[in-house]
Amino acid sequence: MDARGVRKSFGHLEVLTGIDLQVHKGETVVVLGPSGSGKSTLLRCVNLLEKLDGGRILVGGRDVGYDVRRGRLHELAPAEIARRRARIGMVFQQFNLFPHMTALQNIIEGPVGVLGEPREQAVARARGLLARVGLEGRESSYPRQLSGGQQQRVAIARALAMSPELMLFDEPTSALDPELVGEVLATMRQLASEGLTMVVVTHEITFAKEAADRVIFMDGGQIVEQGPPGEVLDSPQNERTKAFLARFL
Repeated sequence: MDARGVRKSFGHLEVLTGIDLQVHKGETVVVLGPSGSGKSTLLRCVNLLEKLDGGRILVGGRDVGYDVRRGRLHELAPAEIARRRARIGMVFQQFNLFPHMTALQNIIEGPVGVLGEPREQAVARARGLLARVGLEGRESSYPRQLSGGQQQRVAIARALAMSPELMLFDEPTSALDPELVGEVLATMRQLASEGLTMVVVTHEITFAKEAADRVIFMDGGQIVEQGPPGEVLDSPQNERTKAFLARFL
């Protein structure tokens, strides 16, 4: 992923003020920062859930929502935007599962409906993904029959079913009871160890220490500090980073 000079405003409020961020293949980047710092907005811009007001974001070397023609950006048709967005998996705070579908049906919906994958093939992959996130045997369970942590792991499997080049996690444990957080973080640690390219917005400092290759600290719509977890978390240089991390010590 390559974000270049990304700007985003809501009315008169400038939420992102010119973000430059490169995420390399196989890298896990954890984004920290106070509420209102622009973390979630950045993720939503990467996935084109929010349109940019300036700058560019490329995934796999291609703009997510635009083509460059004669040196100018041109917005793509909705169908092409959907195809390019399919390369980017996203896991939200809320699980966003279809309540009338089983875990298996939730997972195969995208591959079959968007990618045109044969149903039999999609079902076989979905079963494997459920096993991968520790939910083997829950294929026929509806969301209401699953705990919050289990629902979030189904949501992760659903995103993985699209074979994304990049996975985005927007505070994936914030809606969970404390005792359920660990099972979701364990799944994410496993994905990081497997070399999946991930950008994770979270307040889970322990996860950042254990799983991140790089930690980004945002404040006021800017990246104010970044580096290896041992540097940013244990020896922060920016005063805003120090004040934020002091709340977790």
